[in-house]
Amino acid sequence: MVYSILATLISFAVVILLTPKFIPFLQRLKMGQTIRELGPKSHYKKAGTPTMGGLVMMLGILVTCIIFFSKADGDLVFALFVTLIFGLIGFLDDYIKMVQKNRLNSEGGVLVPYLGMLPIQKLLLQFSAAGAVAVYAAFHPSIGTSIVVPFTDLNWDLGWLYIPFVIIAIVAVVNAANLTDGLDGLACGVTMIIVFFFLVFSLANGFTSMNIFSASVIGVCLGFLCYNAHPASIFMGDTGSMALGGAVVIISIFTRSELFILIAGGVYFVEALSVLLQVGYFKKTGGKRLFKMAPIHHHFELLGHHETKIVTCFWITTAVLVMISLLSLPIMFN
Repeated sequence: MVYSILATLISFAVVILLTPKFIPFLQRLKMGQTIRELGPKSHYKKAGTPTMGGLVMMLGILVTCIIFFSKADGDLVFALFVTLIFGLIGFLDDYIKMVQKNRLNSEGGVLVPYLGMLPIQKLLLQFSAAGAVAVYAAFHPSIGTSIVVPFTDLNWDLGWLYIPFVIIAIVAVVNAANLTDGLDGLACGVTMIIVFFFLVFSLANGFTSMNIFSASVIGVCLGFLCYNAHPASIFMGDTGSMALGGAVVIISIFTRSELFILIAGGVYFVEALSVLLQVGYFKKTGGKRLFKMAPIHHHFELLGHHETKIVTCFWITTAVLVMISLLSLPIMFN
């Protein structure tokens, strides 16, 4: 418990201290957010807000893991590595967006609706990283191919299905976290609450490395929220959202609790599902929309709800889902 508290405070302090220095640095590099013309009009005023703040979050986790390296084991290093890898994929996407945007602006061009890596390029990188993680986990002596089943005492051995299951889980969670990052403080707050579940789970079941790692993620989210809450002074970008998604899913893998993301991370699931339903319905009906806009947080915006109200409701929903997740862990109450 002491290590968890210290890890939270250290990662929080790193982000709190470095972000104010990082914001003007990004502004000088013209790393400002590009707002889609098809998005909610209320977001136009956010254009130019520094993005790629996820770099500071990754640094906060890195510093904390280095400090506590002697108190943990190799699992902490691998969890950090996976988080940084997905953060790097997000960084590449953010960087390409910024380069393309600045080039178009300098040439007097019209900004296109989508900038950055092509979806196929991003997915190829994500699946490659996820495949390596899945194979590593399957042959890891303390992980193996079994997962914990919510609301039971069962450990379900997936056998050869474990590797494809983990690959899909990783890619799904990383992209769901990325889709959730659409309103000030939304992805940061939701992820922080989700990771709190894994922190409690890790503490209750003796996963020392994962409780330290979980605490470091909570700390950077707390620190970043001070600057990312509405009105945001900085955005995490794909750099931060993919890193957070990678952190959530790697913690679940090491604790063999992947299925609990469906409960605790229900907001992630709904955000991603809303996009899939919107695209499928649009294609099937020849242009009609199921929601006013997807992901679903934009649907609520276009219904007239204020951004801060939507974010708060999503945080509350996640907190309730986390409590349900804790109730689904009978091992904690034995």
